[in-house]
Amino acid sequence: RQVGDRWTAWNPPVPPEGAEVYIIQSGDSLWGLAASRLGDGNLWPQIWELNSYIADAHWIYPGDPLVMPGATQNVNPSDVASQPLDDAADTLASGGDLPVDDGSDAFSDLLDGTEGGGGAWDPSFAARDSNSAPVPLGFESDIYCSGYIGADNEEFPYSVAASEYEFLTPTLDPTRDREVKGRFGSTETEKFGLNNGDIVYLSGGRSDGLSAGELLTAIDPQEIVRHPLTNNKMGRYYSYKGRIRVLSVQDDTAIGEIVRTCEPIRVGVSLRVFEPEPVPLRRRTPMRPVNMPADNEQLDDAPIIIASLDKLISFGPGYLVFVDQGESQDVLPGDVFTIYRKGRRGYPPIILGELGILSVQDDTALARILDARYSVYVGDSIVIK
Repeated sequence: RQVGDRWTAWNPPVPPEGAEVYIIQSGDSLWGLAASRLGDGNLWPQIWELNSYIADAHWIYPGDPLVMPGATQNVNPSDVASQPLDDAADTLASGGDLPVDDGSDAFSDLLDGTEGGGGAWDPSFAARDSNSAPVPLGFESDIYCSGYIGADNEEFPYSVAASEYEFLTPTLDPTRDREVKGRFGSTETEKFGLNNGDIVYLSGGRSDGLSAGELLTAIDPQEIVRHPLTNNKMGRYYSYKGRIRVLSVQDDTAIGEIVRTCEPIRVGVSLRVFEPEPVPLRRRTPMRPVNMPADNEQLDDAPIIIASLDKLISFGPGYLVFVDQGESQDVLPGDVFTIYRKGRRGYPPIILGELGILSVQDDTALARILDARYSVYVGDSIVIK
């Protein structure tokens, strides 16, 4: 909506007296402001916490005011978000997605600022909920012990070449002076499923760029994933098995220790350098009202749920799923989507629940089911909230 000579999606309040206020400029981000003003981009939630009128931290608008940490230590965050929306009529005009006047009392109630009856959309719900604190959309284990959908045959720089358990029992054939090999490596291997604290030997070393102290992610290529509606190949599912710390390096090999296990790690698993991914934060708002679904036309080309982490076809809150859009389609960690299923011909779609994006690849993303009214299925559509 237009505020003076600028546009914003939010309803910025009048900053409290004595607060340090920064006016957002074109190109700003909360991360960048935290880096320049607080010395560390990772502190951006501190700015977001003080400006709870911003419902989605991905979107800030030039001209909007930001209360900054520092001189604002005694500012109550709820005071910053205390100003309500201008009025319901402005909200209806700007949203383009709210009820039209059908002569019902509910619509009149919305215009005069009172809550409508019978479950009607209340346009002030975002303002009432806007002083809720940002919350994580999942857990570290959701990201680091799940996996991703990538290219069919990704190449990895390193692998687990062996473990200590393959050499604890003598395996040399005294007559031929060589090792006896079996299906799983040395025939006297004492342990195949490796866990925290176990020592492994890596296929790369100093000449391959490895250095002591480095963290590596253990990855196991799994099955090909196909689109549930078109049967087109989406890529291969790569499962995260755990994390290995490099203890020492030689020219062409290295010694490592397993420091985190999602599932038992076997010799032969692929390795790549560990990349930290923070759990995205989001200020939660009520789920879209059941009587205000998107149009059926919006679902024709909408992204869908293509697979679940546990290979289930139906699931509920807390389950991890994959969707068929990612970074190439401007999907970001922290985005929240409404989950839909098309109803009978001639009827509107059914609102099933919500999911939150945790991690993105080029054309796919990992998400967590946040809320569900009914069971969610592979193939259900999603629309950005």
